[in-house]
Amino acid sequence: MARAPRLFVVSGPSGVGKGTLVSRVREIRSDLGLTVSATTRQPRPGEVDGVSYHFLTDEDFDRKVEAGEFLEWANVHGHKYGTLRSEAERNLAAGHSVILEIDVQGALNVRTVFPDAVLIFIEPPSMEVLEARLRGRGTEDEASLKLRLADAAGEMALAEKYDEHVVNDDLEASARRLCAVLDAHEMN
Repeated sequence: MARAPRLFVVSGPSGVGKGTLVSRVREIRSDLGLTVSATTRQPRPGEVDGVSYHFLTDEDFDRKVEAGEFLEWANVHGHKYGTLRSEAERNLAAGHSVILEIDVQGALNVRTVFPDAVLIFIEPPSMEVLEARLRGRGTEDEASLKLRLADAAGEMALAEKYDEHVVNDDLEASARRLCAVLDAHEMN
């Protein structure tokens, strides 16, 4: 049976390992499309514009919002993040399922634009593991860390609105579970 291209939205709290998990799934499933999100935050060391994110000024971001160029966007941790509509449409038109790796606010917004989108929530094994992961990154000061942990608690409460859940406890096992979710929805 042929795969039907689907729009998958993967999200979860900051530090849960969404990016690493989606990268591993893309290694397994090279046919999947991945959009590059736009953001107004500054690049972290090693991030490349147009590859990691489309890094935009607040003014450029706002112009794109007004022009209707975003599939979704949200203000997260004091910065704007969004998915350009053209990124998703390009992949779907080419017959490729698309994975949007976005925050919880954005995921719920996508559902209003694409009701058939499959929302997949990535969960940490525990809040203690999540805090350890965030601290281990070394990219947050204490105030920012506390904000991300408070936001994570609120995001975890929204997990019930998702179609699927994957606990990211072990990268390889979690990647296999996520691939199985994608396969099941593409065959429906």
